[in-house]
Amino acid sequence: MVTGFQQEVRNKVAGFGSHLFILNSSGGNIYECDPIRKNQTFYEELKKAKDILSIQAVAYKPVILQSDKFVVTHAVGGKDTSYQRQEIHGALMKGVDNQYDWKFIKENLKEGRLPNYGASTASNEVLISSKVASILQLKLGDNLKGFFVKAQPVKRAFKIVGIYHTGLEEFDKKFVICDIRNVQQLNDWGIQAEITVDDSLYLGQLIVRADVSGGNGNYRYNWGEGYEMASGFTICPTKDTTIQLIVSDYYSSLKEEATVTSIPDTALLSIKIKGNGNSYCDFKLNQLGELERTYLNEDGSNFSFTASQKTVELFSTPGIGSYKSYVGGFEVNVKDWSKLSTVHERLKKKIEFIPNQFGELFLVRSLIDYESDIFVWLGFLDVNVYIILSLMILIGIINMGSALLVLILVRSNFIGLMKAMGATASMIRRIFLIQAAYLIFYGIVIGNVIGLALLGIQYFFKVLQLNPDIYYLNYVPVELNFWTWLGLNVGTLVICVLALIIPSYAIGKIHPAKAIKFN
Repeated sequence: MVTGFQQEVRNKVAGFGSHLFILNSSGGNIYECDPIRKNQTFYEELKKAKDILSIQAVAYKPVILQSDKFVVTHAVGGKDTSYQRQEIHGALMKGVDNQYDWKFIKENLKEGRLPNYGASTASNEVLISSKVASILQLKLGDNLKGFFVKAQPVKRAFKIVGIYHTGLEEFDKKFVICDIRNVQQLNDWGIQAEITVDDSLYLGQLIVRADVSGGNGNYRYNWGEGYEMASGFTICPTKDTTIQLIVSDYYSSLKEEATVTSIPDTALLSIKIKGNGNSYCDFKLNQLGELERTYLNEDGSNFSFTASQKTVELFSTPGIGSYKSYVGGFEVNVKDWSKLSTVHERLKKKIEFIPNQFGELFLVRSLIDYESDIFVWLGFLDVNVYIILSLMILIGIINMGSALLVLILVRSNFIGLMKAMGATASMIRRIFLIQAAYLIFYGIVIGNVIGLALLGIQYFFKVLQLNPDIYYLNYVPVELNFWTWLGLNVGTLVICVLALIIPSYAIGKIHPAKAIKFN
């Protein structure tokens, strides 16, 4: 039970994350650290390593979840009134891609299906736990609202396609699985650029501006003649043209080379002229003194301005954003838990604080570092195992020693006759030890039948329950390893038989004449 409990808790904690984490050196927590580039030289090497099971990119973002349903609650106190409320719950969005290892989630999936994150655009499909579904009173197929803290609060809508339940209540109510592209964009990683046109004019000309978000906030703009500080310009369109904008961030100099966060983004603005392009830009203004736009599509990215002799149509193509090039870190799973520390040390020597070609520095952290309280607690359970086994073996030795002494006293006449016939004390001790070993073996067989039956009942029917708020699990898990089982049985037999050698020396104190005379 103890080893089963340790293994179950360890596997479930690792299932929500991984055994090892590779993250930015600026922070010691993968849930809140600065981003790193997704394309790393160590990725393919670790993916092919014999002792590593998997490596996958992830990203995290805190979220306030809100049910899309109104719950009617009747007031108390004798008043016949009611009100409506929507449940909310704080959680952590874990962004994964289509290469994610779904084995753990698949084993614990209770309803629905796994999300599909292989499309070219970010998916709104999410997985939530049955605990979160219960708190928000949601079910499979329902819509879920997520509110994210940024410079301006952002609300996103998601669809529940699967519900999982691991029994690890503390983690079940914490994690929501989503498309990593949503988290990358919400975290403002990389650069997102778009070309916009102001509602006002400057000396009769249109004002074209760069609308940029993400990065470190220090932007440099390339309108076709190299990077500069100008974020916009004025223009009176006279012919069909396309304006291209390349935006990047920087640290100290406009001309500096690419750095950690300087992956550029490119936006386009196409201009088409109808009518006399060389005429004045006397565009029409509305009652508020703003340019009167005619929208050409539903999202408002394409629009036109009308002058007396021409119409200017503008088609905006925002940049795809460089946020997809960044991740929160990499999760690394090892094949053998017993080799975790060895793999950890190897990765630290190979990766930690060694700058890559972009100057990024990394940390390699173990699951034991993040969940130290849980693993210290699990380590204390080993002490319980040693104490229990020691007490059980001690009790077995005392009982068998007493039984052997009783057996010697009862068979004192036999011992006297054997000695009178020339048998040595060591020969007689050997006979009694063999008899004692037979009794121990017989008891071990009966104990195994009872013990394995109880383990089987608990394994299949989970009769013994736990409080998940205290023990992280809602039932007592059991684990049976053949070599552990064999070692316990053989060890018990050998230790108990060896311990009986001392009481067997009582045979040497029996004198043949007195034993036969006593009979």
